[in-house]
Amino acid sequence: MSNKDTAMLVFLLDRSGSMHDIKHDIEGGLNAYVEKQKAEAGSATASLHQFDNEYEDVYLDKPLEDVPVFTLEPRGSTALFDSIATTITNTRKRIAAMPAHKRPGIVHLNIATDGHENASTRYSRRAIRDMVQAQQEVDHWIISYMGCDQDAVEVGASLGIAPERSLTYTRETAAEAMDAYSQMTSKARGATRIGADWEQIRAESVFTARQRKDAGK
Repeated sequence: MSNKDTAMLVFLLDRSGSMHDIKHDIEGGLNAYVEKQKAEAGSATASLHQFDNEYEDVYLDKPLEDVPVFTLEPRGSTALFDSIATTITNTRKRIAAMPAHKRPGIVHLNIATDGHENASTRYSRRAIRDMVQAQQEVDHWIISYMGCDQDAVEVGASLGIAPERSLTYTRETAAEAMDAYSQMTSKARGATRIGADWEQIRAESVFTARQRKDAGK
């Protein structure tokens, strides 16, 4: 049985060259996210993965108090599909290796990008959609998608992510998008902590109409 008071927070971040314009907002938003999640009741670990045409684990399963300040160095192209698959596969392996009583009560995976897939070689969009849907429906992960200067609802749906957990933002509203992401994590953690069932947790873990407006769409 998992521990409902613990959360596993997983962030997959695009670091391709086009992210340069929002570098500082993403850095500030992610660092603020960690600080806000530290203030929540219960415990949590955070993992950060970044990708361009290559993939990197920045840190893995660190207690929030040990998470370092993050600096983004944009470069390269966008291997989105391969990076989502790698993140899901490796996260599942780490959870499976944990004693049952230490497994997280909730997993929130957030994917943030400002570009479209253009460099993956191993996975197709359909394969990612199947993988994402399995994690949501079978393992009950909260998976959200944030897309800059694109129709994130459309792109998220093509990846198996529900419209209410996809957020379009602009280069001027990256900070607002990161704050909305933090609020979703807080709602998921709070609902899990009080023993809500999966349907309640999923219903709580959405981007609101106000957040959509503030982020640009």
